[in-house]
Order: sequence, then structure tokens, then C-alpha cells
Amino acid sequence: MTITSTAPVLSSSGISAPTYAEILDYLQSQYRIIYGADIYLASDSQDGQFLAVIAASITDANSAAIAVYNAYSPATAQGTSLSNAVKINGITRSIPTNSTVNLTIIGVSGTAIVSGVVQDAARNNWNLPVTVNIPIGGEIIVTATCAVAGAVTALPSTVNSIITPQLGWQSANNVSAAVVGAPIETDSALRQRQAVSVAQPSQTPIVGVIGAVASLAGVTRYFGYENPTGSTDSNGIPEHSIAIITEGGVALDIATAIADKKTIGVNTYGTTSQEVTTSYGIIETINFFTVTEKRIIVAIDVHPINGYTSTIGDEIKQAVADYINLLAIGSDVFLTRLYSPANLYGSSNGLTYEVITLEISLFPASPGSSDVVIGFNEAAHCNTSDVTITLV
Repeated sequence: MTITSTAPVLSSSGISAPTYAEILDYLQSQYRIIYGADIYLASDSQDGQFLAVIAASITDANSAAIAVYNAYSPATAQGTSLSNAVKINGITRSIPTNSTVNLTIIGVSGTAIVSGVVQDAARNNWNLPVTVNIPIGGEIIVTATCAVAGAVTALPSTVNSIITPQLGWQSANNVSAAVVGAPIETDSALRQRQAVSVAQPSQTPIVGVIGAVASLAGVTRYFGYENPTGSTDSNGIPEHSIAIITEGGVALDIATAIADKKTIGVNTYGTTSQEVTTSYGIIETINFFTVTEKRIIVAIDVHPINGYTSTIGDEIKQAVADYINLLAIGSDVFLTRLYSPANLYGSSNGLTYEVITLEISLFPASPGSSDVVIGFNEAAHCNTSDVTITLV
């Protein structure tokens, strides 16, 4: 392609710029106009290398210009630019939270553990409360916080190495798996939330309510239902009512968002009630649902082939649990769809074994071959410890 300029171009489709090869070809053609068509400009010549340096510099400058242009749109901005762009919609990027784990601390009665730290098998440090006093009986359960923010996992009996030994402190161990923290919100997740947030000024009230709730800090999952009829619907939602289901967030913030956006005269339905004071000083009770997590149990029979290790087994558990935990509120857990994460689709580790059988159930029932039905105000949840792998 022959170009007439090395500068970026704005058009109806956005911004574009010539490639490095096109810029170099353009500079060479201009050079030949000045010094003659027979001048030698190959990559092993001084003039050729000089033009290559200039072409690279122009390409870098064009890339910077394109990045600046794209930074103004949430659809194309990245990183800090995206965080700044979405502020116009009244939302911010969700910050990471720290994982927590319950530790059983054993030691001499009366011992005071100050600023204790316990390390897990992956060498992540978990901080105990500032002071832990071991009671009569020599045992206490405390909640330790991971020193690193984000989705740090810890299986049962893996957080047990005392890093700050103190007189009278004998042992530490986690009987249950850690409660995984939230990683920093990715660009794709933030773009999705920004797209929902622009529904706040919509003409459809239920969409505006959902958009307002979705934009709140700390709200990780959400869903909304509307019953405009004159009778109770199949979900038990009363006539002329809306039901909002949320995960995370502050109750008062959620109730305020619902009150601000719902249509006048529409009732709210849910098991969580929160009083909200309107701008006119009127106290209104807003009802909504805090999602109920339904624990899913998974049993997988695996036939190992060459290369299978227990680490791959842990990877299978994590993939299955992640898939279930990403299901939307009210989504049923379909058995056959779990075969994809169970086979580590897209990973070469999936070639080291064969999934023979896969069964699921709602805790505490034994795993079976049926799908698990989830209620409209519920969400499936699965820890890696809920996934059992049996080698056959």
C-alpha cells in the first residue's frame, strides 16, 4: 500500500496509522526523489539503517497518539486510562480484597501471640490479629488475613508453618479452605459493568434500577425481576413489584439505589429490608434479596495417562470450582457443561487424563447424574474442597 503521509488518520471508523513497513517504504521513496533512484537503501547500508531508525521513531509516536485517542473511550481504553474513563459514569474499578482463613491455634494457656504470621504451602504469609490470647484449654480459632491482596487460595491443612515463633505457641492449622479474596477488577469486567451502568438513565425503570445497583462498589453479582401483573408470579414475587438480588455491596447503598430509580407506586420484594430517607425526608422501607449461596458437590472419576500428577488434579478442581462460581444468579448447574472445565479445555494438561464419570449434587446430598436446579434468588457456589477426584 502506498501512503502519502506518515501521520495518524482520523476517519468515521476511528483512528489509524501507517505500519512500520509502510512508513519505511515512504521514507525510502522520498529519499530516492532527493538523491536519485539508484541510491542503495538496503538494511546493510548506513542510509538504509538511518531511515529505519526514523521509521521506528515515527511508528512509536503514532502508537502513542492512538493510545491517547483510545483512552477517551471505555470501549478501547486500558488500565489507568479505563479507570479514569468510567468515572464519567459514576463508577470506579473494584479494588482487590484479601483472602481470609480460620486457623486453629494451639499453645500454652495464657500465651499472648503478638503480630503472629503463618505461612502456607505456597509460601504466602497469613497475618493473625495483632494480639491472640490463648485461653484455658490451649486452643483458639482465629481469622488470619493473607498479606497479599487478591484471589489467594489455600486448601485445608496447608496454612501451618509458623513464621514468627513465640514462646508458648505450639502449632497452627486451617481445618477448612480459605475464603478467597477478590482480584483487582480486570479491564474486560470493568467494561462490562460500565456498559450496564449506562442503563441508569434508561426509559425502562427495571433496567435503570439494575444499572444503578450494578454500579455500586462491592457488588459482584446482581439480577432483577419485575412482576407487572396483578397476581403473584411463579417466583413468588407479588403483583406490581420488583425483586433485586445482589451479591456483595452495602445494604444501605443498594436500598438507596433502588429507591432512587424505581417507579413511583412499585413495591419492592425481598428478605432484606432497609430504611431509606428520601430527599423529601420521607422514610421508605426497601426490600431486596441478598443472594443465597447453594453449595455444589462434585465427584469426578479420572483415569490418569502419562504425565498426570496431583498438581493437575488440583488444577481440575480449581477449573470446575471457578466455572460454577462464575454462573449468574439464578442459573442452574448443568452436569454436561462441567465436562469442559473438568477436561481443562485449551490446556495441554488435559491430555494427561480421561474423565470417566462426573456427578454433582446440592450439599449435603450424594453426587448424582442430574442437573442442580437453582432458585431465582440463589447462586451456585463451589470450593475446591467440594470437588473430589478419584483415580480409576
